[in-house]
Amino acid sequence: MPQQRRGGRRQAVGSPGTGRAGLEEEEEESAGYGGARSAAAERGVPRGQAHRLPHLPARLRPYTPMKGAFSNVWFDRYKICNDVPEHIESIDSMCLGLTELINDEVKNGIAKNRILIGGFSMGGGMAMHLAYRFHQDLAGVFALSSFLNKDSAVYQALKRNDSALPELFQCHGTADELVLYSWGEETNKMLKSLGVSASLHTFPNLNHELNRTEIEKLKSWIVKKLPVEAPKANE
Repeated sequence: MPQQRRGGRRQAVGSPGTGRAGLEEEEEESAGYGGARSAAAERGVPRGQAHRLPHLPARLRPYTPMKGAFSNVWFDRYKICNDVPEHIESIDSMCLGLTELINDEVKNGIAKNRILIGGFSMGGGMAMHLAYRFHQDLAGVFALSSFLNKDSAVYQALKRNDSALPELFQCHGTADELVLYSWGEETNKMLKSLGVSASLHTFPNLNHELNRTEIEKLKSWIVKKLPVEAPKANE
């Protein structure tokens, strides 16, 4: 859910999306990985009044962990595990589509440093690939219950980078049985070692889901990253 604002109005581009607590879901292997909508309802913001949330949905594609059955997922995986190669072809295909979304927002007058992207589970992984490999001038990234594989293309790209990077906001439940907390923790440590300013907010006993406290922390981070700007005199 890339977030942005223009002329005193906070706006958001919903891309690799978020999951429960008022956010759409897409199906994944056995549970709901995030689809794309905002947490505006959680924040008490009337739809369309202060946020704009264009997004691309995940694609219906054959999904290897489901023995090739079709599922709405952001990209394919060889296995739901952090120590296997990434399915880079499907990841890069989605990055191209999401790049078009970001470019459309820039054409509409939104500066890239006023855009946040992020998501829940696979959506968070998608956001990290999109930002840290292709759009390193965005305002920030959030990844909720997400991870990167051990030899991720994200890490390889950052090893060759010497410019400023988007800040990362991570949340993860310690009781997550689908995306292990240790995978998220390792992702956080690796990105920090490669120059990313990254925080990891831990939620004891939380499974593969969101809760209200997590949404409120995300809200506070978004507001801090994108404070309200006074409208220009001619607007």
